[in-house]
Amino acid sequence: MLTSSSIIEPSLLQISDTLSLRYEKTGNGPPLVLMHTIRTQLEYFRDLAPLLAESYTVYAIDLPGHGHSPIDPLARFDEPYFRQSVIGFIEKLNLTGVTLVGESIGGALALTVAAAIPQRVERVFASNPYDYETRYGDGLRRGNWFANFIIGSLQVPVLGPFNAWMENKIVLGKIMGGGYHDPRKLPSDLLAEFGRVAQRPGYRRIARKVLAGWRSWSKARDQYRLVSAPVTLIYGDGDWSRPNERERTRALLPDARLFTLKNTGHFSAVENPSELACIILGTGAL
Repeated sequence: MLTSSSIIEPSLLQISDTLSLRYEKTGNGPPLVLMHTIRTQLEYFRDLAPLLAESYTVYAIDLPGHGHSPIDPLARFDEPYFRQSVIGFIEKLNLTGVTLVGESIGGALALTVAAAIPQRVERVFASNPYDYETRYGDGLRRGNWFANFIIGSLQVPVLGPFNAWMENKIVLGKIMGGGYHDPRKLPSDLLAEFGRVAQRPGYRRIARKVLAGWRSWSKARDQYRLVSAPVTLIYGDGDWSRPNERERTRALLPDARLFTLKNTGHFSAVENPSELACIILGTGAL
């Protein structure tokens, strides 16, 4: 996972003729599936996964079209597509008693996947779930004025593809920095990896397609009431979500535990992995 000491090479799991997911398996114990944020990949969990691997067999995945997972240009790249992809991954490996852990869109997926296959899911940890979309790229656009301008422009014909093509490490850093309590905690080597991935053929087009599916993440909330596994909601105190949006999500999951991470933004797995791990492992305090 983008560390010089790591000797584990990610694998590729073919789920169907058109879908394969890159993943990394570490640790021992019951299965735990990690699902990353929009525009990142399994390396996003490079500091969190080792902490969890002491108690779980951790499967960190590249969601479809993200990281180094193959890109199906005909796929919709909306929430139902991502949901079915994760379900396919779990079923292909015949995982049971699964703990689902996700951040941002991964947090929303942890909940919708749990609702869809309750017989396989043991518990759910949804961190900063991306379920508050009211416009194209809404979450990312809340980070700062620069992110609002660049992400908003991606939906504009001609200008959108041009701005996507012009993305570089500096631009990406300013956009993603808006999701950190302390932008200095965004590691330069991790940002560089995200930048390299963006050079993959078809990646920028798919990134815009993911953002174009924004309405599907709001609709995904309809599935939350169907979750029967124990749920823990985790928010950074500086997350993009607003207090009323967090309460709306919690109202759909009335039995859920709620934690708030101090001095933490939207990308808690990078900014505050130790405290996030404590909550998942059951050593954190309410």
